[in-house]
Amino acid sequence: MKRLMIGAVAAACLAVSAQAEDLRVSPGVPSAHPAYSHGYAHLLKYLPEESNGALTATLIGPEVVSLGQMKEALQAGVTQVGLLLPLYFPADFPYLSIPSEVALVGTSPDAMGAAMTEFVVTCEPCQKELKAFGAVFLGSGSTDIYHLLTTKPVTSLEDLKGLRLRSGGAPWSRFAEAFGAVPVSMPVGETFEAMSQGAIDGTATSYGDLLSFRLVEVTKDINTINLGTYHATSYFTVNGQTWAGLKPEDRAALARAANRANADTTLRWAHELTAAATAAAEKAGIKFIDPPADMAEAVKAYAAKDAEAVAKLYAERDGIEEADAMVKRFLTLVDKWNGIVAETGPDAEAIAAKVQEEVWSKVDYSTYGL
Repeated sequence: MKRLMIGAVAAACLAVSAQAEDLRVSPGVPSAHPAYSHGYAHLLKYLPEESNGALTATLIGPEVVSLGQMKEALQAGVTQVGLLLPLYFPADFPYLSIPSEVALVGTSPDAMGAAMTEFVVTCEPCQKELKAFGAVFLGSGSTDIYHLLTTKPVTSLEDLKGLRLRSGGAPWSRFAEAFGAVPVSMPVGETFEAMSQGAIDGTATSYGDLLSFRLVEVTKDINTINLGTYHATSYFTVNGQTWAGLKPEDRAALARAANRANADTTLRWAHELTAAATAAAEKAGIKFIDPPADMAEAVKAYAAKDAEAVAKLYAERDGIEEADAMVKRFLTLVDKWNGIVAETGPDAEAIAAKVQEEVWSKVDYSTYGL
């Protein structure tokens, strides 16, 4: 009997050791958000596929870990993989914030996400600050192009003056100030009420917010001026101790799964959700306004100058002497990926394959993030 019990215990131990390692993962956003529905939901599928069953994941919802709580949750190991937005914590990520703030030049969400990924993976000071934070970066995605969603028509540069605009970050606050508008900082979830009550006249944001935050009900006009992208994302940020505890081949599998899910998230946000939101806006009678030539040219010229301003800001304020070189390198990567995406089109599978080839296949998983 004793031998039978010992044998049963040994068999149970072997069964446990053979089980997949299950990771706690947190998108920090509601289920309708692309980072949840097409990011983390797809990660749960891709992870066992890429790791041959060695890795699985359990999703922890935003009611447990929100975006605002993600920093502490990742550092404490409450979650092992989470959606981290560097611009939420600029003091922790000054180097990561530099390419994040070069936003207004974005014309292709797919290219911006890929360029951000390649930049951070190959940026030594970025990797150092991630290590100091206790996290590992596994790529970025991007929103669709930002436009002006307003309660009054904006048909010219003159109409921008005095306009109270909710800003989703420093790049759009600078844009507003440069053209005489008034930037208003508030959480995106408060935009609907602020527009409906007249506290603000509109917001610089993506079409997706028309549906995600019900702005289709309060928006009257959309000026389709190109205001860049929000690509300051680290959708699948891994707790440093968790990463160190994985085998190199499992780290590589996790990176491959995250890479695929990053591309899926951008596809959903920048293309599928945009199409659905546009249709909803047209049904609601929202007027689409094409910017006049002088407005489009002025904003495009400003975007180029703003990139230079970012380099100067981080050099003078944060003492980052290489800020100018970093901005130029990021812009070079944006050009590179604009060219690649022009060939692939908005094909998530093809883009993920190119990012895998250009970036992740060159990573040494015995040292990356350690």
